[in-house]
Amino acid sequence: MSPPFLQHLVALRTILGTHILFTVGVMLLMGYCIGILSRRIRLPEITGFILAGVMLGDSLLGVVPLQMTGSMKMITEIALGLIALTIGSEFSLVKLRRMGKTVVWISVIQLLGTFAVVFGAMRLAGLALPFAMVIAAIATTSSPAVVVAIVQSLRAKGFFVDCLYGVVALLDAGAVILFGICFSLAAGMLGWVGGDAGPGSLFWAAVVEVVVSIVGGLIMGTILHLAVCRKNHPNEILLIVLGVTCLCTAIAIVFHLSPLLMNMVAGAVMINLSARHHRIFRMLEPLTPPIYALFFVLAGSELQLSLLTRPTVLLLGGVYVCSRNLAKWATTYLGARLAHCPPPIQMNLGLCMLPQAGVALGLVLLIQASPQAANMTPLQAEVTETLVNVVLLSVFINQLLGPPLARGAVMRGNDMEEDE
Repeated sequence: MSPPFLQHLVALRTILGTHILFTVGVMLLMGYCIGILSRRIRLPEITGFILAGVMLGDSLLGVVPLQMTGSMKMITEIALGLIALTIGSEFSLVKLRRMGKTVVWISVIQLLGTFAVVFGAMRLAGLALPFAMVIAAIATTSSPAVVVAIVQSLRAKGFFVDCLYGVVALLDAGAVILFGICFSLAAGMLGWVGGDAGPGSLFWAAVVEVVVSIVGGLIMGTILHLAVCRKNHPNEILLIVLGVTCLCTAIAIVFHLSPLLMNMVAGAVMINLSARHHRIFRMLEPLTPPIYALFFVLAGSELQLSLLTRPTVLLLGGVYVCSRNLAKWATTYLGARLAHCPPPIQMNLGLCMLPQAGVALGLVLLIQASPQAANMTPLQAEVTETLVNVVLLSVFINQLLGPPLARGAVMRGNDMEEDE
């Protein structure tokens, strides 16, 4: 029997919890507190946000119940748009020309190799073909945010860092395209889109979706460039950028396109049309902390601790984490070796690919928020929930282990580069 004051607190929480602003406020404050604690023990802040989400979810405190996460999907969509727009800003043609074929070799081999290894491992673990394709595509992503944070904290520069930035940006662009194709194929195989289309039709429909998303991103990026190129007032620029990003994301979702790909292409168009647009991404930085905090806390609230006691989730999670991390390191080493990269890149670049956060979470949450998923059967919904928890578990583990390994790899890569 709990004390009376605790019963009153629970009753008050239940009453206030009916309003979404109460939940948002608790998410921000809890995310802030746990994020601060994470930084003090030298863990990434993102890990703290995810842990805060786990505490606030149905598994523990119940402040963010599962039935409320659906009404908060706008947070996920806005965060995805900003993440994709920022990733796109790394696709400067000046940088890509300087890196030459090295970045392309490493990115392509890592993308295809990781997908093949994880797909095969998940199939051997008993996962159905459509779901194995989707989670293997998610496995190819890495974390640009973690990489940038580590490099900036070390103030590292040089060929190793340029190569690292180029590979992470190109890899995530390829991962988004691969995910778009795999998700469209999976949705067709599972009957989420209706009709009796064959594999060939499903594949071409997926390709058309990717192509239209790219064209839409080109158009939106050009419009954004024309709208802000002569603006100097920061407030005007922020209003325009946020407005166009929301429009771009909404158009993509309504017409069943890829919001990640559209915003990524829009960011790439902007940064290549004018170098002055770097200021836009600097202006966005003060706005992103609360949005990203809500995004990661909301993602953490999806993690159902009860599912982690199920042998299936533990098996799939273990297979996914081990196969992904091994494939990431091995394929990066192979790609760097085939591209005749210097030894520092061959030996250390793969360890920088292990962290997995924003893009992976965005992709897995995008499955639940997509219109196609509304047609899934109860069994498919259960499998999808399992995959969400597998990816969340992987993100949590890789956010604990990945950043320290990546930090050491950047330090060794720079040191070895200077010694040559």
